[in-house]
Amino acid sequence: MFDFKYFTPTKVVFGKNTESQVAELIQEFGGTKILIHYGGGSVVRSGLLQRVTDCLDAAGIAYVTLGGAVPNPHLSLVYEGIELCKKEGVDFLLAVGGGSAIDSAKAIGYGVANPDFDVWELYDYKKQAKGCLPLGVILTIAATGSEMSDSSVITKEEGLVKRGYSSDYSRAKFAIMNPELTMTLPDYQTACGCTDIMMHTMERYFTNGGNMDLTDALAEGLLRTVKDNAVILRDDPSNYDARAEVMWAGSLAHNGLTGCGNDGGDWMTHKLEHELGGLYDVAHGAGLAAIWGTWARYVMADCLPRFKKFAINVMGVADSGTDEEIAIAGIEAMEDFYRSINMPTNLRELGVEPTEEELVEMAHKCAVGVGGEMGSAKVLNEQDMLNIYRASM
Repeated sequence: MFDFKYFTPTKVVFGKNTESQVAELIQEFGGTKILIHYGGGSVVRSGLLQRVTDCLDAAGIAYVTLGGAVPNPHLSLVYEGIELCKKEGVDFLLAVGGGSAIDSAKAIGYGVANPDFDVWELYDYKKQAKGCLPLGVILTIAATGSEMSDSSVITKEEGLVKRGYSSDYSRAKFAIMNPELTMTLPDYQTACGCTDIMMHTMERYFTNGGNMDLTDALAEGLLRTVKDNAVILRDDPSNYDARAEVMWAGSLAHNGLTGCGNDGGDWMTHKLEHELGGLYDVAHGAGLAAIWGTWARYVMADCLPRFKKFAINVMGVADSGTDEEIAIAGIEAMEDFYRSINMPTNLRELGVEPTEEELVEMAHKCAVGVGGEMGSAKVLNEQDMLNIYRASM
């Protein structure tokens, strides 16, 4: 195992009607003028935004609002939010929604707290943040884990470039999690969320650098839990207990817990998907499912013990046959699971048909984005990335 630091400062308030506590939590962390940042109309239609503003009004907390965060959140809206915060004297951010609203809010917070450079320079790996406006979250989609993570992902419309940035400065002060708020999600979004949650742990699981038995047991248990409850939610979307299991798993999958003692993880499935999301604006979870099986087959031989362990302990494959046969059976079982919740397992099923030129472009952007090469299960260079994109067709 490797040495590690584990930092999870976010206060979690979990359960039914917990959004009613938003004003007292904001006051606890010193907020006096709030930017409420959210996505589309669902937050408005459900009445959640009104309930939030009613709480703030009753507590005498001033606020301004900015909607419009979309999947693969846009840099242009981040710029708009930065200017609004500066104009209104905002000192605290409240993201109401899923990963898109949270990630966009984090980027806004970086922009306000680092006025000496363009916030995109963080995501373009040219600068490091020196701070971020404090942030709270009311979570409505269990998926990205951004409510407890140090990371955010933003898409720059010019050039269709999607990049992530991580810093402890952006960790939320509090996260309100009411599983009931996720019950109105379309089935496709629920499945995408479950896929993303599992991938956040799988990225940390398939490594060649350090492992702990305890961390593996936590990771494998989380993966089995999400897999089982994703099927329950496919058949019974209003199941509160399944919603709660998935929501809590989403936070634990991306707050560092399932990577303690390893080398930080592989993350190449995410990096490959970022280019799909940037170019085609596909749902993140669906993009991950579409690329994972191809990536897994490509790197399996270099990380065979981990793939065998995954097959047996997570996917329930029998421990019989060669290591390669067991590992392949595990990959195939994972793809069967994806199909069972209506997730794609290749780019064709995802609904995109890149040209050769677009495949080359994505591979090049991906290589640039990771600094040339990256990976733990197997270190991938630009040619490897292109090979995976081609094989995923």
